[in-house]
Amino acid sequence: MRDADAPKPMPTALADGSEAEDVPFGVLQPCVGIRDWLLGEGARLPKADDLLAGLAERLNAIGVPIDRASTAIDTLHSEYSGVGRVWTRGAGSTVRLFPHGEVSAKAYQASPFYAVHESGEWLSLDLAKTADDAYAIIPELKAAGYTHYLIAPLIFTNGTKNGITFATRAEGGFRDDDIAILRFVMPALAAVMEMRLLNKQLDTVLRIYVGDEPHRAILSGDIRRGQVRRIRSAILFADMRDYTRLSADRTPEGAVDLLNAFFDCLVPPIEREGGEVLKYLGDGLLAIFRETGDDLGGAAKSALTAAEAALAALTEANAVGRFGEGEPAVDAGIALHHGEAAYGNVGSGTRLDFTVIGRDVNLASRLARLNRTLQEPLLMSKPFVDFLWGDPECLGSHALDGFEERMMVYRPGRRPAAKAAAAE
Repeated sequence: MRDADAPKPMPTALADGSEAEDVPFGVLQPCVGIRDWLLGEGARLPKADDLLAGLAERLNAIGVPIDRASTAIDTLHSEYSGVGRVWTRGAGSTVRLFPHGEVSAKAYQASPFYAVHESGEWLSLDLAKTADDAYAIIPELKAAGYTHYLIAPLIFTNGTKNGITFATRAEGGFRDDDIAILRFVMPALAAVMEMRLLNKQLDTVLRIYVGDEPHRAILSGDIRRGQVRRIRSAILFADMRDYTRLSADRTPEGAVDLLNAFFDCLVPPIEREGGEVLKYLGDGLLAIFRETGDDLGGAAKSALTAAEAALAALTEANAVGRFGEGEPAVDAGIALHHGEAAYGNVGSGTRLDFTVIGRDVNLASRLARLNRTLQEPLLMSKPFVDFLWGDPECLGSHALDGFEERMMVYRPGRRPAAKAAAAE
């Protein structure tokens, strides 16, 4: 172990800057070529892994002995706070996601990235002279035969703190000329990585908040009010039974946990079956399953499969105490309808919402209110069951709020095994 009082290696300014005069004369033109590649072809590469690999390969081609390169990039995502990529000579690239939470935060504070972010300077580590416990990665680098490790901060224009590292197995480590070359290409790399990250974040955040298909429509230019198109789809409404009672004795944070656990039962089956969750409506949600091609029954079948899987997941969650030890069971009401809707932008001024509206959407929401009245977890309209094979069970005609005509309502028919058991 290192002496507890020994200072940890700290970043230092390795050069006055990345000016061209610091680059060895004979490789200035190739360095400019690398910079141009980054700003051109590299910026348009479909995968970030290819950008890091392409840079490392081009640096090696001009004599900079890169055996390992890695990046740590801050990001906006609901499930993780950052993305790490590692390229090694001969093995290619790997990706690691850093989840939100204390574990990732502690790992970051113990890493050399934290040190360079605090100082704003590069960190150069001669691994033969660096204690194993200086940073958590040091033993791994030594075991792999690396001799020199460079860590550079990448601070984007929006203030996010990111970083890149380079390691070599070369005897004697990186030369001053190698470091000068790396510093020369670094501003171009940072600019390209920021552009790529911002595009990725826009795509990710839109998908998280408006759904997969709407986010593609928005990014393609569908952002004018009233810009809508008609679609035919199966429509799914779902909500939690007795949410007010179930959440009455919970803290606000506990109520959020309850809703998240509930949606964890509903959303994955919907997405597995190709559905799009368009709205979270307090304790409920609205999803659609688009008709595709000539398979007019496909959307209805997918919606029914998703609804039954969601109810099964809810039953299992109750059984294992997912909603809290000793808490009442959580139930759902799901309504399925099939029809036409206007799909697009509704709102005022610069505040728009991408949603589905229309008579059939309203009908589906009214049908959902019958779940409680009929004490049925899953109800289907006549237009929906018209697209199904099978033998749904009719529950008669019912009045729906706001509609003059009554609607024939159905529930899924019993499975053959269930019928046989009932007969016994």
